[in-house]
Amino acid sequence: MLYNVMEIQEILPHRYPFLLVDRINTLEEGKYIEGYKNVSISEPVFQGHFPGHPIYPGVMIIEGMAQAGGVLAFKSASKEEQDAAKNKVVYFMSIDKAKFRAPVVPGDQLVYKLNVIKNRGAVWHLDAKAYVDDKVVAEAELKAMIVDK
Repeated sequence: MLYNVMEIQEILPHRYPFLLVDRINTLEEGKYIEGYKNVSISEPVFQGHFPGHPIYPGVMIIEGMAQAGGVLAFKSASKEEQDAAKNKVVYFMSIDKAKFRAPVVPGDQLVYKLNVIKNRGAVWHLDAKAYVDDKVVAEAELKAMIVDK
C-alpha cells in the first residue's frame, strides 16, 4: 500500500460522501496508478439507486477513476508543485469513449487502473479502467487539468 484513505485526503480535496478512492496500491510517477474503492451498501447513493436493487452509478465509477487520476497527477508533480497542490484542484475537461460493461453492486471492490496517454504541463490525458474481480466493468478516456482553487 502506498496511500491509505487518510493520506489520500492530504492529496485530494474530496471528503465523505464524495471521496471515492479508499487506497492507492501502485503509482509510477507520470505513467500509471492503481487504487481501489470498497463499495458498501451503507453508501448514501443506494437510498435512491435503486431501492431493492442497488446498483452503483456509472458516473460515480467515472468520478472514482478521475480521483485516482488526480492522485497520479499531484504525485507526479515536482516537490515545489506538490507543496503548492494544497491550493490546487483537478477539473475534468472531457470524458470520452465511456463504456459500462457490467453492474457494480454492494460488496464489490472497484479497482481503478489508469495509464497516462499524454501529459502536457497541467493537462492530463488518461486511459482509465475499473475492474471487479479482474473483469472490466467500466472504461473511459479522461482529460483533466490542475488549476488554482
